[in-house]
Amino acid sequence: MRRTIVATMLAALSGIALAQNFPTRPVTLIVPFPPGGSTDTAARLIADRMRQSLGQTVVIENAGGAGGSIAVGRVARANPDGYTIDIGQWDTHVGSIIYPLTYDLQKDFEPIGMMSINPQLMIARKGFPADDLKGLVAQMKANPGRVTFVDQNAAARVTGVLMQQSTGASITFVPYRGAGPAMQAMLGGQVDLMVVQAAVTLPQARVGAVKILANLSPRRSPVVPGVPTSEESGIPGLYASGWFGLFGPRGMKKEVVARLNDAMVRALADPSLKARFADLGLDIASRELQTPEGLAAFHKAEIGKWWPVIKAAGIKAGE
Repeated sequence: MRRTIVATMLAALSGIALAQNFPTRPVTLIVPFPPGGSTDTAARLIADRMRQSLGQTVVIENAGGAGGSIAVGRVARANPDGYTIDIGQWDTHVGSIIYPLTYDLQKDFEPIGMMSINPQLMIARKGFPADDLKGLVAQMKANPGRVTFVDQNAAARVTGVLMQQSTGASITFVPYRGAGPAMQAMLGGQVDLMVVQAAVTLPQARVGAVKILANLSPRRSPVVPGVPTSEESGIPGLYASGWFGLFGPRGMKKEVVARLNDAMVRALADPSLKARFADLGLDIASRELQTPEGLAAFHKAEIGKWWPVIKAAGIKAGE
C-alpha cells in the first residue's frame, strides 16, 4: 500500500515538474485553413508573440479540408501534452457539426483562451434599394424570395436562416465556394446580400463598391464604430458569431493550459498586436473571455444557441 501511495505521489510530482518546465520544444499551432486568410494571419501574429513568453518557437501548420474539421480532428486525437493546439472559431468548433465528425466538439477539447471577437457585417451590393436592415426587411417582404443571399459557408447559411426566422420574410440562397468568389459576385452585382468579416469588406465599402447595412453584433465594434448594430438597424437579435480562440486536446494538465494561456494573454496585451488585429477587423476579447473558463462558457453558449438552428434547418455539408 505504502509503495503504491509513494509511486502515485512521485508520478504526480513528476507531472507537475514537467508542466512547470513546459515547453521544452516547439509548440505546433494548427490552422484549419490554407495560408493567406484572416485565420492564418491572426495565428501567425499570436504565434510570433507567444514565442517570446514561452521561450520556444510556435510553429504554424496549415491543414485545410472539410471546413477545418479534418485539422481539428487531429488536435482532438493529439497527445494532451500541450505541444499540439489549434486556433478555433465558429466554423470549426460550432458549425462543423454539419460534418460527420469522429470527435465530440463538447468533450474532446481543452479551452485555452479566446483571442478576439470578429465583427460580422451584413453588406449589400452597390445600388441595392435598402440602406439598413429595416429597409431590407421591407424589400424582402415586398419581393418574397427574390432577394438573393450568399451562402459561402455554414456560418452564412445559419445567419440567413436566422434572419428569415426573425422577420418572417424569405430570401433565396446562392451557394459559393468560399468568400473570395462570393465577394467577386457581390462586386459584380450578381447577388444582393452577404455576411462577411469586417476586414474582408472594409476596403470595398470605403470606395462605395458595396453597402454596409449593419454590424451583426450585440454592441458596436471599436473597429467599425460608425456601423450600427443589427438591433439599431432594424432586426433585433440578428447576431452572427465571429471569434478566434485557442484549444488543445482534452486532458491537458492545468499547469500547461495556464502556461499557454499566460503566453496568449501577454501577446494580446502587446500594443503592436492590438494595432494589427484592428487592421484585420478583429476586436481583442475581453480579459474575462481570455481565460480558459471564459472561453469554455462562451463556447458552450454558442453551441446552445446555434446547434438548434442548424438542426432545425437541416443544414448538412455540401447542401
